[in-house]
Amino acid sequence: MIPISDNIRCWNKPIVNYWLIGINIAVFLWELKLEFSNELGYFVNSWGVIPAQISGAITNAIFLNFAAWIVVLWRLFSLIVGIFLHGSFSQILGNLLFLWVFGKTVENILGHKRYLGLYLAAGVVTGVAQILAQPSLTVPLIGANGAIAAVLGAYIIKFPQVKIYSVLPLIILYIPLEVPAFFYVFWWFVQQLFYGIGSLNIPPFGVNQSGVIYWGQVVGLLFGAGFMRFRTFVR
Repeated sequence: MIPISDNIRCWNKPIVNYWLIGINIAVFLWELKLEFSNELGYFVNSWGVIPAQISGAITNAIFLNFAAWIVVLWRLFSLIVGIFLHGSFSQILGNLLFLWVFGKTVENILGHKRYLGLYLAAGVVTGVAQILAQPSLTVPLIGANGAIAAVLGAYIIKFPQVKIYSVLPLIILYIPLEVPAFFYVFWWFVQQLFYGIGSLNIPPFGVNQSGVIYWGQVVGLLFGAGFMRFRTFVR
């Protein structure tokens, strides 16, 4: 099932959404360049979210010396950078498709600054949840999955019954459909079973090789839903 668009009119251009999509594409193209020169493994292992490194840096900072917190801050910066890294063609295509369909409407509701805040905060919160869930994991966790799950959660809270124009690909046929928005909460997690297709070569152990990444996205989904609910409540 491929979402195409909704029927909600946006009065303002989703500038932030365009920029987020553009940055993700630009970074992925840079990853392809690094893969060609055999430098991608070093880059991703330096800037991806590696729970063991972050939890280890925090432990050292607490029990050793104050200067060690500089290392902690550098490691925590990977929580932001990791949002814009992707490990496969299927991962970035799936993520950006959902961002394109659902992000523009959420940005129109929240405004540019709040929407950017939601996206980045959700990515960080998801990363923290993954670290807490498996602090000894040595494989990098990368991708905008948690941030986009939050965008989807915010959208569903506001428009659960809105029809999403979709297509169902059947080999050489494409069947047009209108699917309720809440269906894509389920489909979001299903499609990620295929995110290994077109994987980049990231030595030594690849990326995202842990079931904890899916639980992290549940956190992102709930964070986005809570963010939208709180905004509606205080308005």
